[in-house]
Amino acid sequence: MSQTLQSVRGMNDILPDEAEFWEVFEETVRSWLKSYGYRPIRMPIVEPTPLFKRAIGEVTDIVEKEMYSFEDSLNGEQLTLRPEGTAGCVRAVIQHGLANQIPRRLYYIGQMFRHERPQKGRYRQFHQVGVESIGFAGPDIDAEMILMGARLWDDLGLDGIELQINSLGQPEERAQHRAALIAYFERYQDILDEDAKRRLYTNPLRILDTKNPALQEMCAQAPKLIDYLGAESLAHFEGVQQVLKDAGVPYTVNPRLVRGLDYYNLTVFEWVTDKLGAQGTVCAGGRYDGLVGQLGGKATPACGFAMGVERLIALIKESGGEPAAPAPDVYVVHQGEQASRLAFRVAEGLRDQGIDVLLHCGGGSFKSQMKKADGSGATFAVVIGDDEAATGEAQLKFLREEGAAQLKLKVDDLAEAIIGQLIDSDEEE
Repeated sequence: MSQTLQSVRGMNDILPDEAEFWEVFEETVRSWLKSYGYRPIRMPIVEPTPLFKRAIGEVTDIVEKEMYSFEDSLNGEQLTLRPEGTAGCVRAVIQHGLANQIPRRLYYIGQMFRHERPQKGRYRQFHQVGVESIGFAGPDIDAEMILMGARLWDDLGLDGIELQINSLGQPEERAQHRAALIAYFERYQDILDEDAKRRLYTNPLRILDTKNPALQEMCAQAPKLIDYLGAESLAHFEGVQQVLKDAGVPYTVNPRLVRGLDYYNLTVFEWVTDKLGAQGTVCAGGRYDGLVGQLGGKATPACGFAMGVERLIALIKESGGEPAAPAPDVYVVHQGEQASRLAFRVAEGLRDQGIDVLLHCGGGSFKSQMKKADGSGATFAVVIGDDEAATGEAQLKFLREEGAAQLKLKVDDLAEAIIGQLIDSDEEE
């Protein structure tokens, strides 16, 4: 007997009960984004490998260790399953001339792929909501994006999510800070771990983001980037903070917040929680003014963020916010050849009127079918036997009201009766 095949480790099936929960979440997210004027864009899951090397940076963990890359056997092209969405979104904007129609507010929802050690809240195939604003230069759009997060947490009924912000300044300011960091870390080479030693001369800023407890105190005393920012960068950062203060959104300036992608400049931010263990970041982003030009377009300011869907759904469940599985309005029970033929017509007619209908399939006695009708969560059962079929009638049974009368109705009158009862029920709630 052949071995049963399993899904790839870290790439998970989302089964019906869970998938329905995801759909409720996604509907909330789409409504929230629409309220801020964002429009959807959909990009391929597979992109040219050079796109990510150029955008993210060749000496980042993502490019060095985490990308799923392969050679196209037909033409030898180097391809990669997308590890993040911003690079692909900017590529699409440039390729299709959208950069000539800026500003643009765009969003996407979909799978990303990183070859990491799977753990709770971190998977090899994961889902993100990505939000990108292209063509906006001022601190106002940075602040609005942060305020968007605060509103979504409220819409989802979440609390305990804290905001951290920082400014990475401009490339020349980071270059000065980089030189100071290298000089500082060189004094501590005897305690640096392998990751820190590897990054020392290629990407020393990432050492500040270390999770190694033995390096925390040393990193806390390292030169701070904010001390190297010029007047314009400081003014931009102050502008973001002023909007947050005016809106009453609490935040912490975290000088060690650097993000893992090379394309960021000026504002960076993370929304974090302590309710998900080690994977505490649920939303993160910032400004990336150089990326459009870096990928071949005209120099264009831009800002964006991404949210981890798996982490947010875990947080919703942790907060007790899991919704009940949706149930049909009507379950159609039928027995007999003529009854079965009429049942199909009745079910389609009710659907024409906007009523959700589950039609019983697979046969069985009235008793067994009624048991399934009750288990479906439906509000009503429509019961049709050959006697009813002969007269064009059906029985309407109220499944959620103890002792409620069972009505015998012409099939053409069913929709009106059901809709009336549903409206009455909604008004009572």
